[in-house]
Amino acid sequence: MLALLNIPDPLHLDPANVMQKPKTPANYDESKANPFPLTNPLQLKDGRIVRRQATWWDKRRPEILNDFTTDIYGKIPADTPKVTWTVSSVEPSGSSGAMVKHIVGQVDNSAWPAAKSSIDLTLYLPPGATGPVPVIVQIISGPAGAPVRPPGPLALILAKGWGCATASTYTVQPDTGAGLTDGVIGIVNRGQPRQPDQWGVLAAWSWGLSRVVDYLETDKDVDAKRLGVEGHSRWGKTALLCAAFDPRWSIVYASCSGEGGAKPSRRFWGETVDDVCGIGEYDWMAGNFLKYAKHWGDLPVDSPELLSLIAPRPLFIGCGTTDQWADPHGQFLAVAAAGPVWRLLGAKDAGVETQPEPDKAYISGDIGFRMHIGGHTDALDFPTFLTFAAKYWGNAAGKTN
Repeated sequence: MLALLNIPDPLHLDPANVMQKPKTPANYDESKANPFPLTNPLQLKDGRIVRRQATWWDKRRPEILNDFTTDIYGKIPADTPKVTWTVSSVEPSGSSGAMVKHIVGQVDNSAWPAAKSSIDLTLYLPPGATGPVPVIVQIISGPAGAPVRPPGPLALILAKGWGCATASTYTVQPDTGAGLTDGVIGIVNRGQPRQPDQWGVLAAWSWGLSRVVDYLETDKDVDAKRLGVEGHSRWGKTALLCAAFDPRWSIVYASCSGEGGAKPSRRFWGETVDDVCGIGEYDWMAGNFLKYAKHWGDLPVDSPELLSLIAPRPLFIGCGTTDQWADPHGQFLAVAAAGPVWRLLGAKDAGVETQPEPDKAYISGDIGFRMHIGGHTDALDFPTFLTFAAKYWGNAAGKTN
């Protein structure tokens, strides 16, 4: 199979060896969109259907997690570098009234000094806070040396009495195939190419976000039991992966996450597996993922299973009507397919079975969904997400609405 993808050596996954393929024209015809059935998160590999919570936790969830780490996103090594955190400054934030902490997590690169990795975290605390507050961490690109800008939803979050943080990804791991010998992946591999089942960029970013949780658990101004993670586009994919891998995230907002995120990979609409296997995106995934280019039906798991790994914690999915590349209808189908897992675990699904109306908030259950009228943005759904989160977090003092 790897030979068919023009990869002579699967251990050398660099841009020179990645499939150079003609682009498959994007499909936007619903009659052609579903060549393969959606997967069932509650079906064990032996064909049996999970009907007990214990079976989910002991058997089915580990099966799903193993498939994602082996064939889709890659395995995060058990022995990763130590991260040393330093608060570099604490200062007021202009008109918002927030107190801002600039924090850097330095990833130990002594095993391979040629590679560098760090975690840049900026924490905004609401004015007048008298105790630990919930914090929503927004995943951003954050190239090294870029100026730190307050996140767009900062005022809305502070008005809830919650904190907000931004965590940069590009300093953790470069978002290029050539960068796979740099960043934390390069440190762990001592500059050598990946094995086919080793972590890709999205998994490396999720590892960095877990280290952010490690820090926030030590910060006396933060309620580490109420931590949320939010990301848009490729960072929406990352947000889902963060929560799937780390149960300490208590709530998740994935915006316009598309292929490799909430969009079903077995569905032929907009961005597809073939696109992610191409030169610009293959580094996101494990090397093993490349064998599924043009063989989507062979995928062992799909986005309904990814969402189900977050159950029964609250999850909010946002998308846009004109962002068809990210397949908003497909994302809803995944939400509906994952719903039975929430119900099995004693929580509520999205509460809607047919395509939701645009601009309507579906947040009565523990899976929230909103398809805004518009394109590729998280801003239009952020107010609804905050209303959804307030069901669980309430105000800063912990009183639910």
